[in-house]
Amino acid sequence: GGKATTFSETQKIVIATRKNDRYVALLSSLGPDAILPGIAPLLAELKKRGIKAGLASASLNAPRILASLNLLDAFDFCADASRITHPKPHPEIFLAACTGLGVVPEECIGVEDAQAGIDAINACGMLSIGIGASLNNAGLLLSSTEELTWPRIAGLLDYTDKATAVNR
Repeated sequence: GGKATTFSETQKIVIATRKNDRYVALLSSLGPDAILPGIAPLLAELKKRGIKAGLASASLNAPRILASLNLLDAFDFCADASRITHPKPHPEIFLAACTGLGVVPEECIGVEDAQAGIDAINACGMLSIGIGASLNNAGLLLSSTEELTWPRIAGLLDYTDKATAVNR
């Protein structure tokens, strides 16, 4: 074990800025071929059905990424990560997306690939869909975005409505 390197606050800022500049440069090379499988057809189907889609990403670069992927028009609202004060698993960013879309969380479905995101979705009363095998407490767990289809989402909604009716 070698000795740990310590950096001054100024050095940390310089390193973080350099890292972010490289990341932003890489974003410019993104194109529609970088979209995860199944996402573009799902967003097109939602748009066709008049179902609003919002983005609740903690990344300050989210709008730039959507633009690079030609997906900016597929979303009706993108939560402003710079205005979020509590990170996931706090539900703040999902609640901000709901507010921006003009909907209540109980009428929404959140899709996440991280446990903190699933916890945040559940905390605000949305239905949760998890992408990945190691997630707990998702309303629906899928192994990949390829499985994220409108019939599957509609089936989850139908199941939930029936479950709610039975529990009344």
